[in-house]
Amino acid sequence: MIATVTLNPAVDKTYTAARMIPGQVNRIDSIKNIAGGKGINVTKVLRQYNYSVRAFGFLGGYTGKFIADYVKEIGAECCFTSVEGETRINTNILSQDGYVTELLEPGPDITQEEMGRFFADFEGNIGDCELVVFSGSAPEHIPATIYHDMIMRAKVMGKKVILDSSGEYLKRSVNACPFMVKPNLKELEVLSGRKTRNLEDIIGAALQLGGKGIPHVMVSMGAKGLLYVADRQVMYAKAPAVKAVNTVGCGDSVVASFAMAYTKDLSHELLLKYCVGISAANATTLESAVIPMGLAEEMMEKVEVIRY
Repeated sequence: MIATVTLNPAVDKTYTAARMIPGQVNRIDSIKNIAGGKGINVTKVLRQYNYSVRAFGFLGGYTGKFIADYVKEIGAECCFTSVEGETRINTNILSQDGYVTELLEPGPDITQEEMGRFFADFEGNIGDCELVVFSGSAPEHIPATIYHDMIMRAKVMGKKVILDSSGEYLKRSVNACPFMVKPNLKELEVLSGRKTRNLEDIIGAALQLGGKGIPHVMVSMGAKGLLYVADRQVMYAKAPAVKAVNTVGCGDSVVASFAMAYTKDLSHELLLKYCVGISAANATTLESAVIPMGLAEEMMEKVEVIRY
């Protein structure tokens, strides 16, 4: 069983348009409402590969019910904590010129009573979970130390923790030493305090981060691929060329792939190929975190891993 935690889930409203021009009237070609949020995306990928998943977080209002119904529909266990506020809506506008415009709402206010119920729900239901995945941001006014606190609680219970967050939530959490962390290049610079002008700089910063006691560091480099540091080993894999339709969910696909590969006890090299191949396949579909499995297998075969 794998636990996913989405503190700030959302209904992703995805528009397609010929182009997006700020300050002008923009005509929309199509619209689709999708249960989203980074942890929800991780859950979606895991369930496509038939992994048992238990999903946690905050849900409220009509949009919250929409997400809860979806989580149950795909076969994951729904352990979300109900709140009075309304779960947010995120708007993604995909234009034919390749640009993706995202409008992200902040999320509901969470009361102390709701926070207490959430911790009780979480600690009371992760006993049989091998891995716990923390993804994304948190609603406003939740302390930036929330992930640090939750990582420590999970580790006390003997759980391995994967962290994929950003900003202060990420910065305040790395000292809790999760089992795996997945920064992008900008986040890596913040965490390491050094500029990453070239691959050598990126390797140095990733090794520095791993040296703090984090066993696995996966650096997301967008279309350039992934850098992976594990047990002081450094590996790099470039993403195979694909026609990208929607890159939303690629990072979440990496996180889900890491979790799956780890439970399969794959070698570090095969684990990296798994992450790059599935992430690349995700970019070819309009709906985030929907993986064309045949294409993902083809992509894995094409991934070349370079050791440093």
